[in-house]
Amino acid sequence: MLALVIFTVTLVLVIWQPRGLGIGWSALGGAVVALLVGVVQWADVGVVWDIVWDATFTFVALIVISLILDEAGFFAWAALHVARWGNGWGHLLFPLTVVLGAIIAAFFANDGAALLLTPIVIAILLRLNFSPPAAFAFIIATGFVADTTSLPLIISNLVNIVSANYFDIGFDRYAAVMVPVNLVSLTATLVVLWIAFGRRIPQRYSVAMLDAPQSAIKDSLVFRAAFPLLVVLLIAYFITAPLGVPISFVTGTAAVLLMAIAGRWWRQGRGAVVSVTAALKGAPWQIVLFSIGMYLVVYGLGNAGLTHYGALALEWLAQQGNFIATVGTGFLSAIVASVMNNMPSTLVGALAIDQAQVPVATQELMIYANVIGNDLGPKFTPIGSLATLLWLHVLAGKGYRISWGQYMKIGLLITPPVLLATLVALALWLPALPAA
Repeated sequence: MLALVIFTVTLVLVIWQPRGLGIGWSALGGAVVALLVGVVQWADVGVVWDIVWDATFTFVALIVISLILDEAGFFAWAALHVARWGNGWGHLLFPLTVVLGAIIAAFFANDGAALLLTPIVIAILLRLNFSPPAAFAFIIATGFVADTTSLPLIISNLVNIVSANYFDIGFDRYAAVMVPVNLVSLTATLVVLWIAFGRRIPQRYSVAMLDAPQSAIKDSLVFRAAFPLLVVLLIAYFITAPLGVPISFVTGTAAVLLMAIAGRWWRQGRGAVVSVTAALKGAPWQIVLFSIGMYLVVYGLGNAGLTHYGALALEWLAQQGNFIATVGTGFLSAIVASVMNNMPSTLVGALAIDQAQVPVATQELMIYANVIGNDLGPKFTPIGSLATLLWLHVLAGKGYRISWGQYMKIGLLITPPVLLATLVALALWLPALPAA
C-alpha cells in the first residue's frame, strides 16, 4: 500500500506539475521518498539506470534532430508537398496527412510526430479555410496516428527502446517483426478515422491558396543534409545492432553532426540560421530525471508484489493458447497504460513477462504485445502518455481546446478496433518468422 500511495502521488504530481515543477523533478521526488522509506533500495538505482539510460538519451537525441529539422523548415516543406499531392481533393488529403504522420512517427518518434506536425497541419488548414469540424478531424488524426504507428522501429517510441533493451532485441529483429504489424496498424487507423470523421472532410480545397514548398525552407544546408543523414542513420542502426553498440551512441552521433551543420561550427557559427542552443534548450532533458525517478517508483511497486500478480495473469493467459495470450497481454498492457501512464506500465509489463513461467515462443509474443499495448493503449485516456498531455497543451495554445471527456469519448471509440487488429496481426505474423 505504501508503494502504491507513493506511485499515485508521484503520478498526480507528474500530470499536475505544480508551480512549474516539471515531470522530471516530480518523478525524482517520488523516487527519493521511495528510497527513504525503503520501498526501493540503493542497489535498485543501478538496475533501473541500466534499463533506462540508453532509451532516454536516444529519445533526447531524436528530439534534438527533430527540432533542428523543424526550425530548418523540413517538416513544413513535407506537409506542403503532401497538401499539393492532394490535388485539391479533401478525401485524398486526409489519408495523405495520416501517412505523413506515420512516416514522421517511424523516424522521429511519436512525440515528434504529434508535437511538430500538429502546428504545421493547423497552419495549412487555416490557410485553406477548412471549417472547424473538418480541422478537428485532421487534428485528431494527426495526434492519433503518432501513437498507433509508432511501432515499426526501435526508435519510433520510447516504449520500444526500453522494451528492446530490456529483452536484448536487435534492431533488425525488431523491425522484421514490427514493420509488417505497423502497416496493419496504419491501415486500421485509416479505416477507423475515416469511419469516424470522413463525413467532416470537405470534398474540394484550393491548391492555389498554398505556399510553395520551397518557401518553407529556412536553412538550405540543413535541408540538403537531412535526407542523406537520415538514410545513413537508418543503415547505421542495422549495421551496429549485431555489434551491441547502444542506440543512443548512434543517434547521438547523428545529432552532433546535424548540430555541427546547423551551427556552422567550421565557420565559428558565421552564417548559421538555426539556433543550436535553442534546440538544446528545447530538448526534453526533464525526461532523464523522469525516467530514473518514475521507473524507480514503479520498481518499488514491483518489489511490493505488482510484478508477481502481473506474472500470474500472464501465465493464465499463456494457458489459453498463443492467440489469446497475445491479444490478452496487449489489452492488459493498454488498460494499465491508460491508467498508470505508458512509461511506468512498460516496465511493469517487462518485469512481469520476465518473471512469468511461459514457453519461449509465448514470451516473445507477449514482449511485442506489451509494446503494442503501451504504444496504442495510452490513446484511451489523456493521462496515458506524456506526449498526449503535451499535445493537448499545444492545441490549447493554438485555440483548440479538447476536454478530457471529449478526448476519452473519441479514444474509447477509435482505439479498441485498431489495437485488436494490430494484435491479431502480431499473433499471425510472428509465428511465421524464423526463430530469433
